[in-house]
Amino acid sequence: MLNFKRYKRNPVVHFPEREWPNKEIEKAPIWCSVDLRDGNQALIDPMVVGEKIEFFQYLVNMGFKEIEVGFPAASQIEYDFLRQLIDRRLIPDDVRVQVLTQCREELIDRTFEAIEGCKQAIVHIYNSTSTLQRDVVFNMDRDQITEIAVKGTQMVKERAAKFGGKIILEYSPESFTGTELDFALDICTAVQETWGATKENPIIINLPSTVEMNTPNVYADQIEWMDKHFKNRESIILSVHPHNDRGTGVAAAELALLAGADRVEGTLFGNGERTGNVDVLNIAYNMFSQGIDPQLKIEKVNEIIEIYERCVKMPIHPRHPYAGKLVFTAFSGSHQDAINKGVRAMKERQNEYWQVPYLPIDPADIGREYEPIVRINSQSGKGGVAFVMDTYFGFKLPKGMHKEFANVIQKLSEAQGEVSPEQIMDKFKENYLDMKEPIHFRKLKVDDLSDQTTSEFDTEVEVTYTDHGETKTFKAKGNGPIDAVQRGLQAALDIRIKVLDYEEHALQSGSNSQAAAYIHLLDSEEGTVTYGVGVSSNITRASVRALFSAINRLGLGK
Repeated sequence: MLNFKRYKRNPVVHFPEREWPNKEIEKAPIWCSVDLRDGNQALIDPMVVGEKIEFFQYLVNMGFKEIEVGFPAASQIEYDFLRQLIDRRLIPDDVRVQVLTQCREELIDRTFEAIEGCKQAIVHIYNSTSTLQRDVVFNMDRDQITEIAVKGTQMVKERAAKFGGKIILEYSPESFTGTELDFALDICTAVQETWGATKENPIIINLPSTVEMNTPNVYADQIEWMDKHFKNRESIILSVHPHNDRGTGVAAAELALLAGADRVEGTLFGNGERTGNVDVLNIAYNMFSQGIDPQLKIEKVNEIIEIYERCVKMPIHPRHPYAGKLVFTAFSGSHQDAINKGVRAMKERQNEYWQVPYLPIDPADIGREYEPIVRINSQSGKGGVAFVMDTYFGFKLPKGMHKEFANVIQKLSEAQGEVSPEQIMDKFKENYLDMKEPIHFRKLKVDDLSDQTTSEFDTEVEVTYTDHGETKTFKAKGNGPIDAVQRGLQAALDIRIKVLDYEEHALQSGSNSQAAAYIHLLDSEEGTVTYGVGVSSNITRASVRALFSAINRLGLGK
């Protein structure tokens, strides 16, 4: 039996005056990438200096203005990496590098050595404040924990006064989500006052969900409670750093923004300790999908993936939001049908807003191809097959033909699993376009009889064809070429047929474009029906080919 009684609920916040549920996200936060520190320290094979430089430069190109580059006092490779960034002048003037350090004098000294020559930097200090860690890790009371934070702040302040560039202080009460709110407020206020934060020289107070301990609404309550109780709120940049232990990091970050947060720390694709940090790209794409400028260059998701997977050496899950290979893919027949109709409606209506069922954004807007949107397997339906034929090959199958051709593909998918677009096209050729035996159309001559007032028909045709390889010819009259050919075939083959429906369209634009014709044909004697398809640069010839295709499919040329 699952021993759930070993666990107890984490406390929630009694905060009936909360206002965040009635708010909406209206703008992008200040983004801070922690890929090169928090993300890197969680890798099985951490990045080397060259990889970190490439990753840093890509983050800059994406538009990140704050980038945590490491813990230079704790690792020589991180120290050397930062020195290369500074010595090689790889840090743009409008980008702030962020360095993490514990509140210990030797580590703070080493940190300031590492950033020497940097025009502006964020020095990020932290110490754990949660009730659990105070008890089992540090064996300290509140005052002792606060003293660590205040002394660390004083040491950074003294060194910042002698530093040649600008220093911004960031303080994190680590394990904030497990800290009593009144104590979290007290220790943050002590740091704020020790630093001497002002509106002109603000401090970053970062309230991390170091470990997700409850539902996202509880985190939002904690953030709003702090936001409303801070003194001199204008002197604080309120930051959040959500992790993803419960799988709700993105939701926690978004609700925290509603609750008053100004800034979000996270990583590309959510890399980080345990289940990871919050995925900043996920939040950014969510904003984009709501018509909000995310203030990051995220149009080329495949390029972001390539850099990430090569440097981080971890693959993107195929179901990862926005980036996974399968996230814009539909196997379900009903989904495929809805997507097909939605895309068609968008084109016909020329709607300025994207509105397609099951596709919250246009994949092309973030550099994704349309190719994998609809993939065909045994779960797929007629709409998906029709979508592939239209999207890949330009054949707009008549609605009545969808099920007929889908049945052909269904048999193939049941035998082998997923069916590629190329295989679908091969089956289309085999069953329709190349259905030329035993009755094979060869030549067509059309004469207009409209000036001959004595004739009840306006068209005469002369058709050359082969019947089981033997060349034959017939002449026939009718009201239009298709009617005339139909009448001629009935007489020549001694059959009774009726054209139930006819459709045509151009396959491609331009003077050399070809036309596709579809004929729905009834065998009047047997009562069976099928479609035939023909393609030609001449629409009349395409129609005749479609008629011959249908006759062969019905088996009327025996």
